[in-house]
Parts: sequence; C-alpha cells; structure tokens
Amino acid sequence: MTNTIGDIEDADVILVTGSNTTENHPVLSSYVKRAVKFKNTRLIVIDPRRIKLTEFSDIWLRPNLGTDVAWINGLMHVIISENRHDREFIETRTTDFDALKDMVEKFTPDYVESITGIPARQLIEAARLYASANAGSILYCMGITQHTTGTDNVKSLANLAMLCGNLGIPGSGVNPLRGQNNVQGACDMGGLPNVYTGYQKVTDEAARKKMEKAWAVSNLPDQIGLTVTQMVPMAHDGDIKAMYIIGENPLVSDPDLNHAEKSFNNLDFLVVQDIFMTETTQLADVVLPAACFAEKDGTFSNTERRVQRVRKALEAPGSAKNDWEITAEIAKRMGYDMIYADSREIFEEIARVTPSYGGITYDRIDSAGIHWPCPTEDHPGTPILHTQQFTHGKGVFHAIDYIPPAEQTDDEYPLYLTTGRVLYHYHTGTMTRRTEGLNDRVPESFVEISAADADKYNLKDGEETKIASRRGEIIAKLKISEKAVAGSVFIPFHFAEAAANRLTNSALDPVSKIPEYKVCTVKLSKAG
Repeated sequence: MTNTIGDIEDADVILVTGSNTTENHPVLSSYVKRAVKFKNTRLIVIDPRRIKLTEFSDIWLRPNLGTDVAWINGLMHVIISENRHDREFIETRTTDFDALKDMVEKFTPDYVESITGIPARQLIEAARLYASANAGSILYCMGITQHTTGTDNVKSLANLAMLCGNLGIPGSGVNPLRGQNNVQGACDMGGLPNVYTGYQKVTDEAARKKMEKAWAVSNLPDQIGLTVTQMVPMAHDGDIKAMYIIGENPLVSDPDLNHAEKSFNNLDFLVVQDIFMTETTQLADVVLPAACFAEKDGTFSNTERRVQRVRKALEAPGSAKNDWEITAEIAKRMGYDMIYADSREIFEEIARVTPSYGGITYDRIDSAGIHWPCPTEDHPGTPILHTQQFTHGKGVFHAIDYIPPAEQTDDEYPLYLTTGRVLYHYHTGTMTRRTEGLNDRVPESFVEISAADADKYNLKDGEETKIASRRGEIIAKLKISEKAVAGSVFIPFHFAEAAANRLTNSALDPVSKIPEYKVCTVKLSKAG
C-alpha cells in the first residue's frame, strides 16, 4: 500500500475494485465503513457481484468480467475531457501524459458501455466523483491482478491516481490489499525469482556482490529464476524432476487442477513443508512439519508495509520446527553452514543487506511496528510513499489498450465463471476447514447464480449441479443469489472435494505470470 490502513478514513472518496473487502479483509473493511458512516466519505464500488460493500456505496458500477482496463480508461476519458485532471501534479511529477491522453480518447462512455456493460451515465458520475476528491484512495485486490491483463489493470489504476494527483498525500494512494498475512513480507524478503531482499535485482552486479560478501559465497546466479506457474508445466514435461513446496497447497490452489495433478505426479521427488497435512502432502515423498505463527518468534510485514514482531506463545507439537531452522538444516546437509542463533540474528542480517529495512531493529519494533522504507536507525519510517517524488523520479503514465479475457463464451460454454473466498474460510481451507464452527457456517462448496440464469437453464436452488469447463468438471450445490449477475457464476475455491480450480484457466499474465483465475467459461447442467 502507498498509504496506511488508518489513512483510509482520511479519504474524501474511496474507490474499491476487485476486492470483496468485507469477506476477504473484514477488519480493514471496517475502516471503509466507518469512513462512510461517520466521516461522510463517498464510496465507489466497482465489482461484477453485489458484494456487501455495495450497501455502503454512493455508486456501484457492475462491469463484465475481465473488462477493467476499459472502464478505467473510460473514467480517465471523462476526467480529461471535462478538464477535471490535476494539471500541476501531471506537469511537475509525471511523464508521458500525452500518450495516455491519446490512448483514452477512444474510450468514450458509450464505447466503454459496449465493452463493460456499465451504463454511460453511471461511468460519468463515478469519474466526476473520484476527480472531485481532494484525497482519493483506491483499494484493490486479486479481482484486479488475477487476469491475463493483471499488470495492465494495476498500471491503469496507477494512471488514474496520478491523473488526479492522488498520491503522496494523506487519504490517497493506490493500495493493494494483500491476500495473506505475510505476503508483503515474503516479497520483501526476496520470495520472487528476480530479486533479493528489498527488491534488489538479481541481474544487478552490485547487489549480487553485496549478497556474495554477506553470505561468504561466490558466483551467485545472474539470471532470473522461474515462477511457480512456469515450474508446474515444466514438471509435467519432465524438465523439472524435483520440487520443494513451503506453506502452499497447489493441489487445491493451482489453476487447471487436472493438469497440475499430472505435473506433480510426474516429479521424481517432492518435498512439502507445512503445518498440517494437506492435499499436496498426500503426494509428497517427504513431509517436513513446520511451526505455525503462534509457535515462533520473528517478524511479519503486513499489507501497509509495517514490519511487526510476532512472539512465540506456545511450543510447537511433535518434531515441528521453525521454517528457518528447517531451511538451515537442509543447507548444512548440502554443504553450506547456514548458522543462526535465533530469529533476531536473522533480522539483523536482513537489515544489513536490505536498504529499505536498514534502520529497523527488534528493539525499535518491540511495541509498535515501523513502515519501510526506513533506511537508518534515526529514521521514523515511511507511512506514506511518494510524498516528494517517485522512486525513479517522475511517475510514468502507461498508455494501455483494452485486451479481452483469454476465453470468450460460446454456444457450448455460455457462462463466465469467477472464483474467490467466503468470510468463514481461508485460502485452501488448510486451517479453517479444521474448525468446527466455521464448517457449520459454510460446510461445502456452492455455485452462485442469478435467478434469471437459474430459470434459463432450468436449475433449482439447492440442487446438485454439474459445472464444466474446457479443463474439467465438478459438482456443487446451486445457490441462487442477488449477488450474482446474469451471464456469470461464482464458486469459492476453498473446497478440495469440489475444487473450483479444476475449471479455471492457466493462461498467464505475460509479465507477472499470474493465472487468469477470475475469468473462464463454463456450462451448467443437473448432476446425474
């Protein structure tokens, strides 16, 4: 997030898109609802489903699935044509505005309506409201990123924020809501194939030399590694023989799951490190039991870049160990003495080699976290990014055209499917589906459909329904809901026995390599 969670309540206008915030981020959603109820903040929700947050919104735009670039360009078309953009911010803080202006010229409200289904008058109203804010905050989640155009979607939201000068001030920003508690921290620590900690590129010789010196090694690779979405097909083809999975359950969470199962079964050797036995551990040659969050010391970095302490509350069961201890023990057996006394010593190394963490210490975050970047120990941290300038000087506008989703409906597969979460379960259910009360609330999968589509396909509420895509099929109970829009259905992906990802498309964003979980085509029929 460019701004903080608390900062959301300082916004004049909040735009939420691609985020079912009340169910996926229920604590954070309370900041949005309080801002609306008690501070007269105006709320724009842009989502294909009638999510709970629409009940608090001034404007709800309901786009067709996978049309985000079109409606964002449409907002910018209206803002520029009505001279509502922040000329001073654009001139002093950005570049390439003319290219953006030329691109969005064709995205008239009527043209956008023809792509997105959003009525032209509603698009104009939303554009005027967002542009009117002295401080406008954009919140988004995986409904924006999990597309073949996910990178384009994020860049387009950044375009919109820069166009109206909504960066670098309280109550503003482009704020991604991380899907799990330490996703931000994992990325910060180099859990990506192209960077070391703090996003230092592996292709940067100076960064490599620094890491070689810190770790007392030589000849660190200078080539970018593979993403998981590249590795799985390579396992299928026999190009990857072994895999080591930590804290992930791809046998439920990967797209095109039938293909993924074949890929993992084709490995010669699979190691899985987790806190519970999962669907993926069932295929493993070796399972390494790890400690959970309450059983270890360390730090988490949350969605607002706040680095915080986590403290051991109880002993880990059986032979479970800290993740770092497992990694260190494997390194020793492979010939490298990775020796640390404890998590504090590891964090001290992180601070030494990571400029954005350089001033953070255990003592400084003993009672309250610090937002990176925090380069020195006398630095207070940075709650709001880009207050004076962007990381590389001026912000760059990207002229981005609309590209449709990888799959389009046809006579055989006439409906679009999107996937997501429900309030009572989390990710692949590794933890939540072991909790009796949560299972009472949502015990099984379902397919959410509009009343109009249920009538069209002669399907009844609560009956077993077969859902099929070009990749596989599942059976789940039908749930007729006002949340659904005609032409689209929704299935939560938590349930292995009716895994939504047997249906989803593994087509990737060319830059981020994220699959298009949020749009694929399906057909429905009565089960049996």
